[in-house]
Formats: sequence, C-alpha cells, structure tokens
Amino acid sequence: MQDKYWQMPPNKNKALMLAQRQLSEFVYDAVNLEGINMTLPEIQTLLEGITVGGHKISDQQIALNQANAWRQLFAWIKADDFQPSQQISCKLHAIAAKEEALEWGRFRSGGVLISGTDYMPPKSSLLPECFNQMLEDMKSLDDVYDRAIHLFLTMARTQFFYDVNKRMGRFIMNGYLLSYGYPAINLPAKSQQTFNQLMLDFYKSNNQSDMNKFMRSCMDERVVQIMLES
Repeated sequence: MQDKYWQMPPNKNKALMLAQRQLSEFVYDAVNLEGINMTLPEIQTLLEGITVGGHKISDQQIALNQANAWRQLFAWIKADDFQPSQQISCKLHAIAAKEEALEWGRFRSGGVLISGTDYMPPKSSLLPECFNQMLEDMKSLDDVYDRAIHLFLTMARTQFFYDVNKRMGRFIMNGYLLSYGYPAINLPAKSQQTFNQLMLDFYKSNNQSDMNKFMRSCMDERVVQIMLES
C-alpha cells in the first residue's frame, strides 16, 4: 500500500463502527485459519443466534467465543477501558479460549511447543516478566501500527497461554489500534500459507520486519478509503 494509507487521521468512533460491521468477517477468517471450514453466511447465521447444521458443536463454540471476545473488546474500547495489560489479556482469553485451551483466563502454568520450529517459548515462570518487557520494548516504536504489530508478534512468539495465542495477539493488536482511533487489521484466511511460513521464520529469527510488512498488506483497502474521507 502507498505510504499515505498509514497517515490516516485517527477517528475512534469511525474505526470502531467499521470493526463492528466487519465482525462476521473477522470471525470467519479466524476460524478458517484454525482449520474450521465454515462459510461466511454460516458464520453470519450463527452470530444471529441460529445453529448451523453439519458442523461440530465444538467448532461452533469456537466461532461464538471469537465473536464474544470481539464484543467484549468493543465494549472496553467504547468505555475507554482497554489497555494492553496482563489483566485485560487474561480476561479476554477467558472468553476467547473457553473450553478450547487446557487452561483459560490465565497464563499457562507449564511448557509448550510450537509445531514446525525448534524455537522454544519462555518458561512459564518468566511470563509476567516477558509481558512487561513486551510493553517496555513497544515504547521505543514511534508508529502506532509498528507498536500494535509488535504486540501481536511478541504474544504469538512468547505463547503466554496454552492455546489461542495468535488469536489473542491479534485481539490485543486490534484493541490497541481501535483504542487510538485506527482501523483493525484482519488476517484473511486466503493468506494462510504465506502467514504460516512467515510466522515460522519469525519464531526462529525474532525479526519482525517481514511479518510487519505482511500484516500491513492485510489491511482492507475499503476501510482505509473510508478512514481517509474528510
């Protein structure tokens, strides 16, 4: 995208309105990235409170968890109560990972692996310190999108939870953007292969450059054009 796209004037009400209108798209892409093959109309139907045939109850619950986590995020942002904190992250994880992760609503209590890489996330005893360091490192970044993407990538690489880490990272990333009046970044399911490869490279190197460019490329140009309107 052109540089001007990253000079959008912040507008919290407009950015939040656009994100709320995209809720079904956010949920659709998130669950399909997790291997749950549901169509956008099926997600829209499910979010309207109607069950969808042909899908496991657990898969539908994961989709509803995603939607409920977004709705909680929207509520915090409207009330100016959102901040990238350990408390907020755990409260949101309790919604997003309910009945899916080994433990939900708190940092993991043991070790984890990341499939496809030899990189090992930090020990569980170091997680509070790692979270504080993530926030401290963010202060050195001048651009709001660099800071937000840093939150996502660091949360994904640190694996603060037993599961739902990448989704949680994207929630915190987008909560940060929306709270400052900038539109959310949605990761489309069609980009899954590129995303997976770049993430494996990132886990190993801890170099955020390529993933930063990729995440910026996922910005919906329709949303950008609306944000650029005077």
